[in-house]
Amino acid sequence: MPEQLWFTSFLNHLLAGPVTALLHALHVQPEYPNAPIPNSVAMEVLVLAILIVFFLAVRARLSVTEPGALQHIVEGARNFIQGQSEEIIGHHSEGFTAFLMTLGFFILMCNLLGLVPGFESPTATPYVPLGCAIVAFFYYHIQGIKRQGALKYARHFAGPMLILAPLMIPIEIISHLARVLSLTIRLYANMFAGDMVTLVFFSLVPIGIPVLFLGLHVGVSLLQTYIFVLLTTVYLAGAVAEEH
Repeated sequence: MPEQLWFTSFLNHLLAGPVTALLHALHVQPEYPNAPIPNSVAMEVLVLAILIVFFLAVRARLSVTEPGALQHIVEGARNFIQGQSEEIIGHHSEGFTAFLMTLGFFILMCNLLGLVPGFESPTATPYVPLGCAIVAFFYYHIQGIKRQGALKYARHFAGPMLILAPLMIPIEIISHLARVLSLTIRLYANMFAGDMVTLVFFSLVPIGIPVLFLGLHVGVSLLQTYIFVLLTTVYLAGAVAEEH
């Protein structure tokens, strides 16, 4: 049996049977049928639940005349992302704000979860950053196709001259796939290193000094969230631009 966090153990106790049956139906053989849910997936489920409760709480307390602290936080994040999108994408960027905010809040919560005793940052495992990167990859391509049409969007992969298409198309495909790799490695490496440094110093000096590294972890979490959302916005700008 793998080492499980208490929340992972709870989910496996509750859902191991249905999850294992689903995996078998998909012709996937779990390594541990009695514990098919790994810690990273359990932490993602927890983050999803926290975000749902958070946004429901914000929705329940919305007020024009007396906005509360939660509303100020969400409105501040929305205005920041919207302003950044307008600078990078243009005035037609409002439709992307909801996706960028959701992506940002999810990654930030995943990053910060490792600060809570008994939990770990799911972004410190490579699969979670990879999943976020793949979602961003498909999203900006879908938006590019919706904005320009499939034929026109595919045309920019061929480069400025059709005669260069056999050379440019493989280069463009590799370039776009490299974006997924870049987003994944940057987020995973920083969060994994942050978790390891914090763990090492807590084991060596349990009082005092580790607090500094907790502050560093918070800073890295915020910075990596910002970079991920910023790069996704840049990729969106390239996809929906009329001219490439």
